[in-house]
Amino acid sequence: MKKIYMKEVKAGESVDSTFMILKKLYRDGNKSIVILGDRSGDTKASIEDKEDILKVGNVIRVKGTLSNILEIKSFERISEFSLEDYLPYVERPIEDIMREIDEISKEEFKSKEAIALNEYFFNNPVFLEKFKKGIGGVSQHHNYIGGLAEHTLNVMYITKMLAYRYDVRNKEIAILSAKLHDIGKTEEYFVEGPFSFTLAGEMEGHIVIGVRMVEEAFKADANFYSEDFKERVKGCIVQHHGKLEYGSPKKPNTEEAHIVNLADQADAFLNKISQIKKGAAPNTWSEYDRRIEGKIYI
Repeated sequence: MKKIYMKEVKAGESVDSTFMILKKLYRDGNKSIVILGDRSGDTKASIEDKEDILKVGNVIRVKGTLSNILEIKSFERISEFSLEDYLPYVERPIEDIMREIDEISKEEFKSKEAIALNEYFFNNPVFLEKFKKGIGGVSQHHNYIGGLAEHTLNVMYITKMLAYRYDVRNKEIAILSAKLHDIGKTEEYFVEGPFSFTLAGEMEGHIVIGVRMVEEAFKADANFYSEDFKERVKGCIVQHHGKLEYGSPKKPNTEEAHIVNLADQADAFLNKISQIKKGAAPNTWSEYDRRIEGKIYI
């Protein structure tokens, strides 16, 4: 069991605990200079590693002292560990999030097409496991295990509220598309170690991957879905980033696509603000943040 987390390590103290190698920076003679950490934080470390055997994602038990960097005197690789100790996880229980997603789905999806497309993905245990482990991004918003589900729920919730408030004609498609808008992230990101992009993620990105996944669902029952339904759902996924400069292949051009885009932007932005204010004292200014393009008074 892991007992000491990185945030508990004090300068000048001896360290005897387990950490994950999050990044390898460079070699310095027989030493590897790395970023070492866990779910609480990270630090730069120097490790005597003559054979250069350490890899990103390795969990190691280390003994050393923290000065300006963590000077490690000895280490051993650990084969059995819980990822929850080393990677950030959503604070709310994932099953609570999934239960709320399911409740909205049951309330709003009434047509045979919407029910069938939803069940194609969310009745598939392989997809569902990936979805629950998914992240919203490597370093942007919801960048923790379960972040994809949390973001999806929030976008569904905001989309539903806007759809009813402004009497959107295709409410069901808007809410279903909100649920499906980021499913490509289940294939875009690697989450079994330090978060990174998969090859498909680097080459295609989650929008292209997500559209392909939905097209595969449509092809599985080729004569079931109407052309209008298929194009409206795909349009929402293609257009959910809004602007071309934000990576959207096309700007929103349906009422439901605009709603999903606005909901996506709102949740991503406000999640970033939530992260900025964590641990910050009230009535103080944050540091400048690139995502929100400014600083915020907490």
